[in-house]
Amino acid sequence: MTVGILLLAAGRSRRFGSDKRLACLPGGRPLLQQTLLTLRAAKLPLRVCLRPGDARVDDCFEPGERLVCPGADGGMGRSLAEGVAQLPGHWQGLLVALADMPWVQPQTLEHLVAALEPGGMVVPLHAGQRGHPVAFHRHWFPMLQQLQGDRGARALVDAAGDACRRLPVVDPGVLRDVDRPADLTAGLSPAGADPG
Repeated sequence: MTVGILLLAAGRSRRFGSDKRLACLPGGRPLLQQTLLTLRAAKLPLRVCLRPGDARVDDCFEPGERLVCPGADGGMGRSLAEGVAQLPGHWQGLLVALADMPWVQPQTLEHLVAALEPGGMVVPLHAGQRGHPVAFHRHWFPMLQQLQGDRGARALVDAAGDACRRLPVVDPGVLRDVDRPADLTAGLSPAGADPG
């Protein structure tokens, strides 16, 4: 089964105050660059959702990775919907990853892909909390393409019942994101923890 990664990177970074994708982590690497490095280490096909005219990060991508999402200002759900609509037809599943979560380990991505079954979805669970990225079989693609607003796929995950597997992981990176500048220097900052 071909499973790829759809990275959501079309947000406006309103809470951060500037384009957080370009902000440097303590080691000096920009946030988006570190996230891409981690995702590419899993050796999975990658596509990245971006706003139209978003040239500030062009040098981060390999040919064919960029997906332009004209409705990105409609929220994470809209970006996700537009990104899924542009995926290669042979993808049987996807991991929905977030650009502001650079601490997810490549092994976690591999475990999520291995746990994904036909018709299912998989959410990483760390310390009893749901995190990111979330894996979806292509069965869910039509529903993902209907999403709107800022909540992403949270309602879809909540409504999936037994079709959604909670996979315990030893990776605190699935719960950590960067929302504000202080999160960069603090190292790890608790994320909202729910998939969305």
